[in-house]
Amino acid sequence: MNQDISSLRRVFDQEALTEQDLAENPFDQFSIWFDQAVENEPFDPNAMTLSTISPENRPASRIVLLKGIDSRGFVFYTNYQSEKGMHLAGNPFASIVFWWGQKQRQVRIDGTVERISPQQSEEYFHSRPIESQIGAWVSKQSAVIPNREWLEQRYDQFSEQFAGDDPIPRPPHWGGYRIVPDLFEFWQGQPSRLHDRFRYVVEGGKWNIERLSP
Repeated sequence: MNQDISSLRRVFDQEALTEQDLAENPFDQFSIWFDQAVENEPFDPNAMTLSTISPENRPASRIVLLKGIDSRGFVFYTNYQSEKGMHLAGNPFASIVFWWGQKQRQVRIDGTVERISPQQSEEYFHSRPIESQIGAWVSKQSAVIPNREWLEQRYDQFSEQFAGDDPIPRPPHWGGYRIVPDLFEFWQGQPSRLHDRFRYVVEGGKWNIERLSP
């Protein structure tokens, strides 16, 4: 490694985030920031780090894509038999983090996780490209496989199996999850590392807003 990692720095120089700027409801605040991220981020503004907990109480994190927001929470799709799916089956709590570098912003959301309805999973599955639908059958997500050729051979097998099928059936092991938040944290980078941090916590059905030390 040629780079001196300790010397990597960035000047945070965006506008401050104040109490007066915040929406009363964190879903509304998230929507404002997300719309701005879509306008400003060159790649994948809906990418989020999803953290789950294993049966051994070890955290695991990976990037997934946000695919829906409603009044109840944040939706993503995956293989139920994947590592994250198995974690959520045993411990239905998760944390997601969005990082939007152009605006120097981070959002953290914690909550419980539930499966969405089969009907909603079906609707999204059939909106995907055919290649991705077949890929959901091909992949035994998180399992050890012998080589790349194993994947390609399975892809050819399922492509032949589903040739002419319209629609392709959704795999029973694939579908969506909804993260139902009980905590939001909005972080805005500021000079001198005096960042603005605000936390929304739900108490008695109401969202309370707190400023946190950076």
